[in-house]
Amino acid sequence: MVDANLHTNLLARGLIHQVTKREDPSFEELLQGGPTVVYAGFDPTGDSLHIGHLVPLLGLRRFQLAGHKVIALAGGATGMVGDPSGRSSERNLLTAEVLEHNKAAIKTQLSAFLDFEGDNPAVLVDNLDWTAEVSLLDFLRDVGKHARVNVMIKRDSVRDRLERDGDGLSFTEFSYSLLQANDFLALHRSHACQIQIGGSDQWGNITAGVDLARRSDDAVLFGMTVPLLTRSDGSKFGKTAGGETLWLDPAQTSPFEFRQFWVNQADADMGRLLRFFSFQSMAEIEALEAQAAEAPHLRLAQKSLAREMTTLVHGEATADEVERAAAVLFDPKGDLREVPVEILANFPGAKQVTLKRARLEAGVPWLDLVVEVVWAGANKRGQARKDIQNNAMALNGTKWADPEASVTASELLHDRFLVIRKGKKNQFLVEVA
Repeated sequence: MVDANLHTNLLARGLIHQVTKREDPSFEELLQGGPTVVYAGFDPTGDSLHIGHLVPLLGLRRFQLAGHKVIALAGGATGMVGDPSGRSSERNLLTAEVLEHNKAAIKTQLSAFLDFEGDNPAVLVDNLDWTAEVSLLDFLRDVGKHARVNVMIKRDSVRDRLERDGDGLSFTEFSYSLLQANDFLALHRSHACQIQIGGSDQWGNITAGVDLARRSDDAVLFGMTVPLLTRSDGSKFGKTAGGETLWLDPAQTSPFEFRQFWVNQADADMGRLLRFFSFQSMAEIEALEAQAAEAPHLRLAQKSLAREMTTLVHGEATADEVERAAAVLFDPKGDLREVPVEILANFPGAKQVTLKRARLEAGVPWLDLVVEVVWAGANKRGQARKDIQNNAMALNGTKWADPEASVTASELLHDRFLVIRKGKKNQFLVEVA
């Protein structure tokens, strides 16, 4: 059974940026008329998907939950070429061995979002399967003859690179859109696929496939893009505070850091983020927004979305663990011994300091340690003593009010860390070397 409200729901969430226009049938009528087949592609340029892939990937999930048939494409062929979209310079070409490794990793990640075994199973394909054996002459004859160079040159991804100072654009990257166009045609022929979805930077590549199918097979296909997601301040969404990419692989971005990324989003962005990423109903989202507006300090919207995304990407057990760890880490009275070592090692917002174990074995005066860690050894002994005596300093979550107390290795968390807090917000993670 197909959910006829999918189109309305996508519009309400602001998830439809562009749709190729056909009068008969319309895109809306196609979605309402019965199960149709939709695909999105993911090039294995790395061995993990990142948060930028989430909007089109969750788009596939929405289509599947609404009763449509979905195809996830791992771009073994297109990954060998490199998409120029959104790039200021050409990608480094990957070896076949690296691509195979990346494809295997990405295929595993896709299974967290799509159901490949249920009553309406998703399909996983690799465009290398229908591209590897095609000769250059056959490709030029069957695909190239339908492409119009004047149209290709006008595409943003091409024009931006041609107008930019530097090396310009290689023929390899220029031909990328032809490979992706051929993917759409191949999936239409083999799986009756009628819709391709992707990010807004994929519009030119998607319309190339729509045009190729029309010219080659007189077929009517549709393309839909989701918006480029930016924050209320205009900055690009998807980077950590330090400018690092947020990966879905827990070895590259820890589940704790992943969760905190969502918790730390600005209130002004939460309405849009909930509509883009959450699978709660619009009524539930609006109720959550009202609650968050009444008590913004509780960060209810952020925590709700963080819980949903962490569970989806890393599983419920991991989401439980990182929630418990956060409750302890950010509670001045929390027992830090409860925090797993791998989470403590990535304590966000804490200044990292190293200390030789031999010093702790002999014992370090608490006052000396505070001066060294909190004040970076500056001439602040008087201030440090005052902070300690005024109960403003804590070690591992416990107030230490005696400046002359000795800190030894017995205080280490996991035999490796000390956490020093000054007030409620200034935190320092000391790791023994």
